[in-house]
Amino acid sequence: MRLTASWGMAIKTYPAHNFWPRGAVSWHCSRGAPSNLIKHFSTNQRLEQNEIVEIPTKAFAAHKRLRRIDLSNNKISKIASDAFQGLKALTSLVLYGNKIKDLPAGVFQGLVSLQLLLLNANEITCIRKDTFSDLHSLSLLSLYDNNIQSLANGSFDSLRSIQTLHLARNPFICDCNLKWLAEYLHRNPIETSGARCDTPKRMQRRRIEALKDEKFKCKGQEEFRTRFAGECLIDNACPSGCTCDGTVVDCSGKGLKEIPRDIPVYTTELLLHDNELGRIKSDGLFGRLPNLIRLDLRRNQITGIEENSFEGASRIYELLLSENKLLEIHNKMFLGLHNLKVLSLNNNQITCVMPGSFDHLTSLHTLNLMQNPFMCNCHLAWFSDWLKSKGLSGSPPKCAGPTRVKDVLIRELPKNEFKCTSDNDQGCLGENYCPPKCSCTGTVVRCSRAKLTEIPRGIPPETSELYLDINEITTIQADRISHLKSLTRLDLSSNQIGMLSNNTFANLSKLSTLIISYNKLQCVQRNALTGLKSLRILSLHGNQISMIPEGTFSNLKSISHIALGSNPLYCDCSLRWLSDWVKVDYVEPGIAHCAEPANMKDKSILSTPSTAFQCKGKVSNEILAKCDACFTFPCKNGGKCATQPERDYECKCAPGYHGKNCEFMIDACYGNPCRNGASCKVLEEGRFSCVCQAGFTGLRCETNIDDCASNKCQNNATCVDLVNSYQCKCPAGFMGEFCETKIPFCTDQYNPCKNNARCVDHDTYYTCECLPGFKGENCTINIDDCENHMCQNGATCIDGINEYKCKCDGDFSGKFCEITPLVAMMYPQTSPCQHHDCVHGVCFQPSGSNDYLCKCAPGYSGKRCEYLTSLSFVHNTSYVELEPLRTKPEANVTIIFATSQENGVLMYDGHQEHLAVELFNGRIRVSYDVGNYPVSTMYSFEMVSDGIYHVVELIAIKKNFTLRVDRGPARSIINEGSKDYLRLSTPMYLGGIPPEPGRQAFTQWHLRNLTSFHGCMKEVWINHKQVDFGNAQTQQKVQPGCGMMETDRDEEEQEDEMDEMVKEPAAPPVDPCLNHHCKHDSKCVPTVNSEYVCKCRPGFKGKYCEQAPTCRKEQKREYYTENDCRSRKPLKMANCTGSCANSCCHARKSKRRKVRIMCADGTRYTKDIDIVRKCACTKKCY
Repeated sequence: MRLTASWGMAIKTYPAHNFWPRGAVSWHCSRGAPSNLIKHFSTNQRLEQNEIVEIPTKAFAAHKRLRRIDLSNNKISKIASDAFQGLKALTSLVLYGNKIKDLPAGVFQGLVSLQLLLLNANEITCIRKDTFSDLHSLSLLSLYDNNIQSLANGSFDSLRSIQTLHLARNPFICDCNLKWLAEYLHRNPIETSGARCDTPKRMQRRRIEALKDEKFKCKGQEEFRTRFAGECLIDNACPSGCTCDGTVVDCSGKGLKEIPRDIPVYTTELLLHDNELGRIKSDGLFGRLPNLIRLDLRRNQITGIEENSFEGASRIYELLLSENKLLEIHNKMFLGLHNLKVLSLNNNQITCVMPGSFDHLTSLHTLNLMQNPFMCNCHLAWFSDWLKSKGLSGSPPKCAGPTRVKDVLIRELPKNEFKCTSDNDQGCLGENYCPPKCSCTGTVVRCSRAKLTEIPRGIPPETSELYLDINEITTIQADRISHLKSLTRLDLSSNQIGMLSNNTFANLSKLSTLIISYNKLQCVQRNALTGLKSLRILSLHGNQISMIPEGTFSNLKSISHIALGSNPLYCDCSLRWLSDWVKVDYVEPGIAHCAEPANMKDKSILSTPSTAFQCKGKVSNEILAKCDACFTFPCKNGGKCATQPERDYECKCAPGYHGKNCEFMIDACYGNPCRNGASCKVLEEGRFSCVCQAGFTGLRCETNIDDCASNKCQNNATCVDLVNSYQCKCPAGFMGEFCETKIPFCTDQYNPCKNNARCVDHDTYYTCECLPGFKGENCTINIDDCENHMCQNGATCIDGINEYKCKCDGDFSGKFCEITPLVAMMYPQTSPCQHHDCVHGVCFQPSGSNDYLCKCAPGYSGKRCEYLTSLSFVHNTSYVELEPLRTKPEANVTIIFATSQENGVLMYDGHQEHLAVELFNGRIRVSYDVGNYPVSTMYSFEMVSDGIYHVVELIAIKKNFTLRVDRGPARSIINEGSKDYLRLSTPMYLGGIPPEPGRQAFTQWHLRNLTSFHGCMKEVWINHKQVDFGNAQTQQKVQPGCGMMETDRDEEEQEDEMDEMVKEPAAPPVDPCLNHHCKHDSKCVPTVNSEYVCKCRPGFKGKYCEQAPTCRKEQKREYYTENDCRSRKPLKMANCTGSCANSCCHARKSKRRKVRIMCADGTRYTKDIDIVRKCACTKKCY
């Protein structure tokens, strides 16, 4: 029944005893109300004990005088949010004894006169914080006997007149979020029903009003579960069998075969490793976890991930799927993971990757794919290019096949090596793969009339119906269908199948219909139908079956119909069992008839008495051979026959014979002793002769006749013997069939030198002397002079012949576009800058001076800007090659750098013995080996991938190595052993490493990652001398200067400096600082033309230093994390944020504290962490 606003004329049909007496102010419809209730109510309305299930919108809108409504003991489960709208006079609302689960927002809005509200004995699960916001007159509220687990602080604040509150028999979670309720009841002792705690266990059955406030604590995940109770968001409890610590849910090692469905919404890390999870389903589970950032699925049994499984899980940044059984990566596997940074797929069974599989992972920077059997055929060629272009960190994948490229890194394999052959053309099938010549609709696959000779590979595993009828299939290959666990119908009718072998359908437990009619079946083996426990219909109609072993159908527990008609059944005593079997449940309708012996011909299997099935005559060999290929004794000369699958056989020949049927005698020509295609001829017993093909001789034609014995080669040419011919291999300088002609080098007819190169004839060879700007054997290659160009300010480098030009952008000018538009107008014709010698910079003449200075371009230094001392490394293959590092008596390398990248090579020198310094997960990693095994390794405590400048000092003294970062505490290691010094003879590489030495360093674990350093090296000092990169042996994809990583000076300061360059000396100055406007204690500095500038205090900026810094401390409470580890509980931490003009907002005061760290692999350790206490502007930005 639904309470509505329409009555009709039903009022006249109610018995008099259902209503209050005439003139009363109440209507009573107890136990007798119709489905459509009367609209015209009085001031009191009793509708209790009916079948009402819903209170619709504005149900009482026409009865604003109502003061009491009783809807108790109905079946109400739904209430519209405006059901009681307009009832300002209502004082009593009784709703107990219903099935209400949710009170919609605003349901009691406007009930300002309500004094009694009974909601007890319902199924209410939550109360929104503002549910009772308008009930200022309420004196009694009963929430007794519901399913309320928590209440938000402030839920009862508006109940200013409340005197009685019933909260008992609710499963309250007495955690820190319910502490307020105990405090409220202490101040207002109005709860008279004895409300008690239900969970956690430590608080179970304890009365809330009797508990002290400090008893209400949150342990582990408890705080997050009820934090949003006021929004009706009570989270799930920790899943059964799992442990929850903070927002980390650990369900690892529990033997789970399915992911729990009740994962809490607050979960940020979900640990599911070391279980037995199979396929990851696209059921929206991860989309319901909006806070999830790390998902660990390692060491499970995962064979596949359905498309869109991670849709909605956009915050996940680390996904671990290592050590599973994934076979391929398809292009919809990782949809939705827009913020994924780390993806681990190593140690699976992945053979291929579909194009586009990682296109949606726009934030990915680490991809681990090692230990997978990648098949490097034509289908994987795109992947090599993709890996090269992305330059991701992580363990790179290698080819597992074909044999010729085994163990080669995929990204290093040339594209032309990715080839497909007849036995190696299998690519990724993908989730939406449909076999060729087939059509797939939903889970139905139709391959009918496709002229198939075999069952196709890669039939989708979710297939429920498979149609392979009207083809030319000869054999049922069990491995092609064994994975179809959901298959219910299989149609193989009208093919060429000759036999059903044992266990062909063993895995098809859901198959209910199997049709193999109109084939060439001659044999059904005893266990051919094993495993078909759900089979109801089996059709073997229209085949050539004569005999069926007893027990063939015994496993078919669900069979209801079997078709055996049009088969030449041999009905002797061996088939009597079939007659008895079909008569039990009449699963064969009487169509099957006997063909032999003669006395049983045309008799029905069903209707003929079983006693008629007698063994009297001899069964023909043709019939007996249908299931036994050896029955006809195909093996000759005493050979023994052994049956093989699919009606095949193998002959084990007697001594002296060979061949498929042992039909050949082993004589002198056995095994064809003749070589090189010669034919063998038996002469007599034990003797043979070989008839050789042209060009060969010898007893067995094993010798190639030497056709060079009488060759015509000239000019000391080499004769190469062929088969029945020879070839002359000419010495340098000769040509012709017999090398009889000298090549006329450097003549008009034969001058291979190009681009005006000079051809030099050396009699037997030539060389080309290239003009400047060209290289190559024939001077055909124009040297790219732009490779290490110095064009600046966005200019375009245009390669020429032995030179390059810079095409300037905008109004920039100069050889390298280094002169700004303003500077171009600075030089008077008489200025000394007209003949300056600034190499890489701009000349300017200081005011009042007759000399000039060089203002260097970014990256250059020195009086004439002649030294290149700063470089930006901007590409994944960037590096600089220097001479070997001198290590005696010691080696000292200091690098000042800035980067935001966590991984990259800083420096490397060595082969076996080596010094390797790299960024690894944001820290500095050092590998040091003077030749004393094992290698010594250490990591910096400091994180240096924060985009600001850091100073790293590297000191090698004999076996000792010291690392120091930012002038802090030094760390040392000793490579103990018999050798004292690190001896280096190979080039030293900075910022990266070339491919070949990089590969060797990586395979020997000298370097963990081959990614080039990405950032700026501001200064490099080697053995106390600053490095001039202009003298480097090689500069690969680097740029002078530090670009945007340098801290720019204030614009006003630059403009003032320009003014000083161009203005003439002024008259004796009047002090312009007498009436200056500099603010915030800044210093006034006079300039020319009676002007002044304000020199600001650190952090301030603006022409008058009027803009104060915004540097401040921003507090937060979060976990401290590094790599796969994090602090045991959240810490009160802080960051320094805001602007400081030309200086940096850094910690001015900090406090060091010890923090316990827990890791994903179970290890724990303690670390000293600096906690920011005060922030300020400082000029030191590192």
